[in-house]
Amino acid sequence: MTGPATKEVATERLLAVRCAMEMFRKASTGRVEGSATVARVGRSALRPAAAALLLAGGFTLSVLAAGPALGGPVASTSTAPSTPASTSTTAGATTTSPAKAVLVVDGHGWGHGLGLSQWGAYGYAKHGWGYDRILAHYYPGTTLGRAKARAVRVLLVSAKKATLSSAVPWTVTDAAGRRARLDPGSLLLKGALVVAGQLALQPPYTFAAAQPLSVNGTPYRGKLVVAGDGKVVQVIDIVGLEQYLKGVVPAEMPSDWAPDALKAQAVAARSYALANLAQGRAFDLYGDTRDQAYGGVKAESASTNDAVDATRGEVVLYAGKVADTLFFSTSGGRTASALESTGTAVPYLVPVADPYDRLSPYHDWGPVVLDAAKAAKALKLSAPIADLQTTTGASGRVLSVTAVADDDSQVTLTGDQVRTALGLRSTWFSPAVLELLPVAKTMTYGGAVSLTGLVHGVEALSLESKTAAVPGWAPAGDLMLGPDGSFATIVRPLATTQYRLVWGDVRAGLARIAVAPRVDATLSPSAVSGSIRPAVAAAAVQLQQQAGTVWTTVSSTVTDTSGSWSFAGAPPAGTYRVRCAPGQGLVAGVSSTLLVQ
Repeated sequence: MTGPATKEVATERLLAVRCAMEMFRKASTGRVEGSATVARVGRSALRPAAAALLLAGGFTLSVLAAGPALGGPVASTSTAPSTPASTSTTAGATTTSPAKAVLVVDGHGWGHGLGLSQWGAYGYAKHGWGYDRILAHYYPGTTLGRAKARAVRVLLVSAKKATLSSAVPWTVTDAAGRRARLDPGSLLLKGALVVAGQLALQPPYTFAAAQPLSVNGTPYRGKLVVAGDGKVVQVIDIVGLEQYLKGVVPAEMPSDWAPDALKAQAVAARSYALANLAQGRAFDLYGDTRDQAYGGVKAESASTNDAVDATRGEVVLYAGKVADTLFFSTSGGRTASALESTGTAVPYLVPVADPYDRLSPYHDWGPVVLDAAKAAKALKLSAPIADLQTTTGASGRVLSVTAVADDDSQVTLTGDQVRTALGLRSTWFSPAVLELLPVAKTMTYGGAVSLTGLVHGVEALSLESKTAAVPGWAPAGDLMLGPDGSFATIVRPLATTQYRLVWGDVRAGLARIAVAPRVDATLSPSAVSGSIRPAVAAAAVQLQQQAGTVWTTVSSTVTDTSGSWSFAGAPPAGTYRVRCAPGQGLVAGVSSTLLVQ
């Protein structure tokens, strides 16, 4: 039996789950972009704002951050965050950074990892799976059912102005039901919402025509409702659900993908739309990836229209209700769980194997190399990053990160907050930190310099060197790492040399050791003479006299083949030095000062 108190608790738990998923959905991000591999990319995940919302409601959240996702957006996306300059690479390529300290990140997948993996669905379809089997795999415990036909209200524009146009005669109907005919052409609408000077019409306005109407150059099916508050104009498309989906599916998944992948996307997009119809506002869904990307008539294609028509009315059901069918680009081999990602269990958003996700170019990604100083600013640290310590969940995705700075200050963030701040593709990542010191130093020929540094998340490290005389970088030895990740090595360059750290395909931590010639000078009653080492013939040598803080050249000569030089005669009283700039990879060197009484 179930008593009233038990029913109340169960209802509260159900509402809490729904609330968490609604905030999760609203915060999710992704975008549609061009791709060299497929026609579209998109589908990302949740913004840090969702973390604050869920935590305020008593939920533990590792929110999934904004960032582009290959294959189509999840139920959202805004513009990608501003991130530190970074470089990523494909397997086998070398990734370099001149920064003295770098943060290196490798990872798997693109997007939040919940629900249907678009690349994985494509892989299953290529291996003969039908769309119904694909959906059952990614949303365990669900069934397919049918939903009634209905219209949806999709927000297309919320801006200071919008341009509406029609190629055929069209009509406008105001809030009081008054109707006016408009000739083919365009209308520029601003917050004041004056339509062709017809001040008698009262907003909101409804525009209709026998053909799709265009908004800012993009045609949409259905009717357009325009409202304004004097400052911002809103354009809402009232369109049948199936027509809406014909503009969504090709914006979320490449239209040349396998038919059953497109059908799975159509059913998931239909279910998502119905599960997330907004309450208490003028529109049901955002027309961008805050909900689902909606490209209108321009996005439509024959293959995706066929997928929508073939699945007309079909939705994913759980316990008799339309499921909140989140989807994303690339899992990295296994999807995530809502419990791990949001702290709230959703029965059909649980980890499943995703073996054919390997078709995605972002199944594995990295290394992404970021300047550690810039990354520290993005993470709100007071000094450059010294280490990133991660806590991972059962799926391998990062739940929390403790970022430690060079000054020992630290901050703890969710995995998704780090993903957002650094512009990473997913929360399934592994960080490493590499630092090489000194950045620059000048030494005298024949001497030695100690190169030191600190690494975290690195097991094997080596050094490369490069001089002006020899093109390209050459191995300069392995580095022995201490228990704390520190290292030190002695180098004895014979000419100005650059050094950098080598870790896998990463080359970072550039250090420049300049080498100056050793200049020996002797003062005698009849001359100032000496030599340079290494011996360089025809090197310019100057005798310089000090006047305050300024050294002025009083005589010049060149070295002979043995590197020797001489200035005849004794200079007047004063303080002198000899300067030599021989070139050939050597910077200018000076002798000890000479005092003439």
